[in-house]
Amino acid sequence: MAKAERTLETRERILSAACEVIAEVGFEKIRMRMVAEHAGVSTALLHYHFETREKLFAEAMTHSFAQTGTELERDADSVPASVTLARIIHSMLPTDPELRQDWKLWQELWVRALRDKSAHHLTVDLYDQLHTWVAEALRRGIGTGEFADCDIDATSTLILALCDGFGIRLMLEDPRVTLDAAQAAIWQVIAGTLGTPPAFPDI
Repeated sequence: MAKAERTLETRERILSAACEVIAEVGFEKIRMRMVAEHAGVSTALLHYHFETREKLFAEAMTHSFAQTGTELERDADSVPASVTLARIIHSMLPTDPELRQDWKLWQELWVRALRDKSAHHLTVDLYDQLHTWVAEALRRGIGTGEFADCDIDATSTLILALCDGFGIRLMLEDPRVTLDAAQAAIWQVIAGTLGTPPAFPDI
């Protein structure tokens, strides 16, 4: 393996470990040594790649986000826009263990963003990317005639807000909210605007 490949593999291992440790103990309790041990690297090597835990946290969030984006982009152009949009909504809820971990990272980021300017900027940037994913699915559906014409920005913002609200309730394991009910409710809210059947699509 070439040096560049080894370096990239090490960074990936560190970032995956950081996501797991931050989700487990929270940012305030995390120590660089904990991440190094979890990743199987020395603390010195960890500091070589990430000078501070703040930089590590930001990179870990971006890494986690990119993994979700890669999954969403796979075969997106070969399925109906309604399926793509349903997959996006599904991925923005804590629907499996990996996405529950991502949600824990988001919740850590929300708290930090209230007090830390760099975390605030990162949060806004990540929401911009989420907004873009949703907007592109809506735009494609409108272009093919699958969706009715609508205010793309307003509808994208509404979808993100609904996912955030239901996602928090799901993370808290609120007995009044199930995953199926959350997805169905979100879709019913937007179905009239998009001119689609009210049932959540089979993804």
